[in-house]
Amino acid sequence: MKKLHYNPNLRNLPSKLRKSGILHEVLLWQQLKGKQINGHVWTRQRIIGSYIVDFYNALNKIAIEVDGYSHNDDKKHENDCKRDEYFKSLKIKVLRIQAKDVLQNIEGVVEFLKANT
Repeated sequence: MKKLHYNPNLRNLPSKLRKSGILHEVLLWQQLKGKQINGHVWTRQRIIGSYIVDFYNALNKIAIEVDGYSHNDDKKHENDCKRDEYFKSLKIKVLRIQAKDVLQNIEGVVEFLKANT
């Protein structure tokens, strides 16, 4: 498995993000950890290049991004598209999930992930 480049300046940030305890990320992590979805191993807050993805499965090269309300503005959407293009260049599949879906319909999110990972 090829090692992914990462920006060493971001090295301490994933730990801080995990400790921040954002509810929708914590709820989804409860479903992903321990190989609960299709037997896949996931990591949380993974640095890839100069970006940090919410969840990452290295074996299958799948990133999960949980988008909250801040992703609704045009500038953030433009940045998300740039990120997705970068990941696509690395042959990483990006699955975007709305935070409200995690909070209101976790069962549907789990089914979506089972079908798409």
